[in-house]
Amino acid sequence: MKSDQPDHIDYRIIEILQQDARTPLKEIARQVFLSSPAVSARIQRLIDAQYITGFHAIVDNKKFGFHIKAFINLEVHQMDKDTFYPFIRSQNCVIGCNFVTGDYSMLLEAVFPSTEKLDAFLNELQKFGKTKTQIVFSTVIEHRGPTISEIPPK
Repeated sequence: MKSDQPDHIDYRIIEILQQDARTPLKEIARQVFLSSPAVSARIQRLIDAQYITGFHAIVDNKKFGFHIKAFINLEVHQMDKDTFYPFIRSQNCVIGCNFVTGDYSMLLEAVFPSTEKLDAFLNELQKFGKTKTQIVFSTVIEHRGPTISEIPPK
């Protein structure tokens, strides 16, 4: 990766790491036909250029007692964002917050141990605006990244 742009080998490395970030360097090297030090250097350059922004453990929320997952649409007015952002960052139940288009300005993803906790959280959100909530029955695909190898290098 001489330029700042990743090449097809970098895309394959990213794809391997997306499937399992704990894949040993030796195994990645075998799959992309490079040495382990070369793969290590490529991964570091991808991190430095912020193509890779972190490595995370994916946990089973239910095993930690969070049996309720909800998507919450929230209408937050522009002038309330300075108050809303610090509030929402402090809420450990919120696992995602997106500023979106449409009838509502925010889309939250949150987990709760009970519907009572969900209800209490929704009551707190009411100070920022109208909400619309969907409770998840099941999840078919959970937090996967795009298939990087299908994107042609520039």
